[in-house]
Amino acid sequence: MGNRYGLEIRTATGADAPGLAALMEAAGRAVPAHDLADRLDALRYASGTALLALEWGPPSGVVVLHWYRALELPSPVAQVTLLLVGPEERRRGIGRQLLKAASQAARMAGCGTLQLLAPPDQPELLAFCKATGFSEAAGCFVRALRKKGPAET
Repeated sequence: MGNRYGLEIRTATGADAPGLAALMEAAGRAVPAHDLADRLDALRYASGTALLALEWGPPSGVVVLHWYRALELPSPVAQVTLLLVGPEERRRGIGRQLLKAASQAARMAGCGTLQLLAPPDQPELLAFCKATGFSEAAGCFVRALRKKGPAET
């Protein structure tokens, strides 16, 4: 999707599973690589995507989003279900770049709103959401993908 200051952001594939498994294990979310490969391949054929941030080795971060239709909204909603930056790579703008790429993918899918699921026991993630323009909504954070008006909730 993009390359900025040596950071490449692109769609994850099953071949990225070993590096992604290492990233997730470092963050305390261990998933076997063979399971990740199957899930990444399945995601490519569903309503969603997984994007990786890569520098000069294994992935530095990942964002996974899915989009869905809601009866009360005119356009689909994109929901970030995983936003993860490696512990050693944090505070360098990687999360913001992943979120920017996820927003672009959601807009291309026709979405008008971006939701980010953030458990209340992760204060760093909650602060990141607020710093990147999200507003608190019922159980998640929400922001509009287009400059027109407030987010659809």
